[in-house]
Amino acid sequence: MWLCLAALVGLYYLVRWYRERQVVSHLRDKYVFITGCDSGFGNLLARQLDLRGLRVLAACLTENGAELLKSQTSDRLETVILDVTNTESIAAATQWVKEHTGDRDSGTLVNNAGISVPTAPNEWLTKQAFMKTLNVNLLGVIEMTLSLLPLVRKARGRVVNVSSVLGHVSMYGGGYCISKYGVEAFLDSLRREMSHFGVKVAIIERFKTAVTNSEMLCRGIQETWDWASPDVKEAYGEKFLASSTKIIDLLGKQCTKEVSLVTDCMEHALIACHPRTQYSAGWGAKFIFPMSHMPTFLADAMMFWGSPWPAKAL
Repeated sequence: MWLCLAALVGLYYLVRWYRERQVVSHLRDKYVFITGCDSGFGNLLARQLDLRGLRVLAACLTENGAELLKSQTSDRLETVILDVTNTESIAAATQWVKEHTGDRDSGTLVNNAGISVPTAPNEWLTKQAFMKTLNVNLLGVIEMTLSLLPLVRKARGRVVNVSSVLGHVSMYGGGYCISKYGVEAFLDSLRREMSHFGVKVAIIERFKTAVTNSEMLCRGIQETWDWASPDVKEAYGEKFLASSTKIIDLLGKQCTKEVSLVTDCMEHALIACHPRTQYSAGWGAKFIFPMSHMPTFLADAMMFWGSPWPAKAL
């Protein structure tokens, strides 16, 4: 019995390996629109796909980011300035994509733009702090997707979104984890709806990578502490702030330097004939994901282990 079971499991992985090695044809005729290409995953993916011969339409937030990317790539790559929190900017970028692709295959969107700050205990934050993150990471993703969705649907294309395992397990306060939970829900429903039209939707879940800027996170938590009320500061204490900053700095040093773990998953989701619906990029993501299925008391105990305690904690 066990031998048969092992044979079936082995056969499953062999078939999956074979299917996932198949790549779509005529890659040099394919257009891919990527947001957030100033730096990080978007920048690396744009260069990676350009080397493969795809026609990359890269959206950057700044002129400097766009110019730097163009200097590192071939003439095939085109750039546009895009602010995913601005409706007019999204509409202009959508029109720009239509003008550049014409009737050709323009049905691939990569939602990569995102921010991770401010991140801090929820009680330290304001509604505006939450909205800053949600406007980029969630509402920006939704509006950008809806704007390009008619093109994607007609081309029977793909929507690929960079997310995080923190969309399954909320490890800290602020809008980041909330936004990732929202992205997961949005793409789950979108995947089912678009499957009727032959559109493939994939999500890339990451955890700690080299683009996680610990210095920026430390600066962000210090700023939120400075804004906090005297009552909040008394409840948590300076020691809590110092310990939180130390943990963030330590996590930053432990981040995997192999950013390509994420971009390789993104590339596979774009060019494979049979892409996965969900990718876990790196062992960190694979380790954190099971926590979402654990009993609450056990997941909470793992979270509390090594975490700082407020000064007034019971």
